[in-house]
Amino acid sequence: MPITHDTSFLEHMPQNVAIQFLDRVATSGSKEAFRFPRGDAWESVTWSQAGDRVRRLAAGLLSLGLEPEQRVGIASSTRYEWILADLAIMCAAGATTTVYPSTGAEDTAYIVGDSECRFVFAEDATQLEKLQAHRDELPGLDKVISFDEGLADGQFVLSMDALAELGDAYLAEHPDAIESVSKEIRPDQLATLIYTSGTTGRPKGVRTLHRAWVFEGEAIKAQDILNEDDLQFLWLPMAHSFGKVLLSTQLACGFATAIDGRVEKIVDNLGVVKPTFMGAAPRIFEKAHARIVTMQAAEGGAKEKIFKKAFEVGTKVDALKMAGKPVPLPLKVQHALFDKLVFSKVRERFGGRVKFFISGSAALNAEIAQWFHAAGILILEGYGMTENAAGATVNHPDQYKIGTVGMPFPGTEVRIGDGGEVQLKGPHIMAGYHNRDEATAEAMTADGWLRTGDKGELDADGFLRITGRIKELFKTSGGKYIAPPAIEAKFKAICPYVSQFMVFGAERNFVVALITLDPDAIAGWAAENEMGGTDYTELVRSEKVRSMIGDYVDELNSQLNRWETIKKWELLDHDLTIESGELTPSLKVKRSVVEANNEDLIASFYG
Repeated sequence: MPITHDTSFLEHMPQNVAIQFLDRVATSGSKEAFRFPRGDAWESVTWSQAGDRVRRLAAGLLSLGLEPEQRVGIASSTRYEWILADLAIMCAAGATTTVYPSTGAEDTAYIVGDSECRFVFAEDATQLEKLQAHRDELPGLDKVISFDEGLADGQFVLSMDALAELGDAYLAEHPDAIESVSKEIRPDQLATLIYTSGTTGRPKGVRTLHRAWVFEGEAIKAQDILNEDDLQFLWLPMAHSFGKVLLSTQLACGFATAIDGRVEKIVDNLGVVKPTFMGAAPRIFEKAHARIVTMQAAEGGAKEKIFKKAFEVGTKVDALKMAGKPVPLPLKVQHALFDKLVFSKVRERFGGRVKFFISGSAALNAEIAQWFHAAGILILEGYGMTENAAGATVNHPDQYKIGTVGMPFPGTEVRIGDGGEVQLKGPHIMAGYHNRDEATAEAMTADGWLRTGDKGELDADGFLRITGRIKELFKTSGGKYIAPPAIEAKFKAICPYVSQFMVFGAERNFVVALITLDPDAIAGWAAENEMGGTDYTELVRSEKVRSMIGDYVDELNSQLNRWETIKKWELLDHDLTIESGELTPSLKVKRSVVEANNEDLIASFYG
């Protein structure tokens, strides 16, 4: 029986994000709200301390003349100051416009100009330079507030402390300013403009209302997934809706969050912070899985045999439990032993306290999810997009199905439309694209549902399964349909050295693939195979590596239909990166960019 959630919370939701935050400060004042790295140590602040700083910064924005719904940009990586800036903008009735720190100067200027930002919070000299380089094109930009105190000039560039001091003076004259302003913010008032990192053309600004963000947090709270005693580790880009929705969830549930946006520090930080949950993109789980598997393979001998046997037993126990069958005593005893010898050590790598991970922003490979589950680590896959404030469906710790993205949030609806398209309805849907009426009309159905562009199906229990992007499905010249994500996910589960596996072949007579390897994983392999110290490019060109990867491609082909098999493939001489424009900041592959960059290579397969 599916869990049914009470939707009465819809009638009692806070009016806006500002009140949601101020209520949390009043309720949880002395409890920890955030912790963040300062040098080698972690610093912690309470809700009251965060609330005081936000009030002063919000009053500073009001003193500069910020008006309701006026846009304020944040160009920064994920850090405590990002969250302070965002909450200050909310409490001053402005609307946050997010800019990824990796966005180039031209696109940064386009986003700041298109959204008509009056102010921009800039992380450092790199972000400030982008704005200064295009200042002539941004006549509406009054001031930049820098997180780096050393960049302030007192005129165009203010420091955070200087903004807070302006706020102090404003609050001395208007002591109730923040409470008064927050009470005036309507649920249908603009809260954010998040520019989607489009794979073609200019990015589109998604207009998300206060109602949508408040709803997202309150809907998670209503499902009783998280509470005040939890501790989140947050590394996701706050410029992305997945990061932003986790902040809304924190305001609703009241747990503490440890923040550090440095991707390369995730595993180290998990060991130090010991969180109870974390949101992540599937690539993080793929990398962790590959790292653990290759480390065990390198150990070899008895340790590797024990490791493999442990996962064999863990998978059997999982299958019996999921089928509702009893686990025989000998298997139970074996499992307890392997839990002590193997699984507990896998869990320890993630801090040892994780109740679950939440995976979103791209499809999670079901086999990798099952591998983690066998080790006692639950990954709850969810689904959504920027256009619906990130969360549309999610699996529940007490009711989940691996391979699905869970059930709709309480108070929302999901349906399967024409051509198998997943369509959404509810209080979380955007108010359209900024200055893009035509694109807004295309995104909605005639009867008011959001078109996701994803293909999917709902099972008898109401769980949603995503089967691919409608635009990514292609037909070979022989008339057979190919779903690249399904093939790509299979290869990632088979080969622990792969970073990206990309399938092509639209209107061609066979399917081909471009492959990139994970630099860390392949360096480890090289050290084990008398090639230590060889650089990445040389490794991928070597006969030894090509032969090893070729064996994995053969293994993949043995699991595919004849028309899906990879007839030709090539290893690229570089991994895909955000900087190269081939990955989005949430680590999704920009397929069209990769295809365009390798047009001649792909054509040569059919030469």
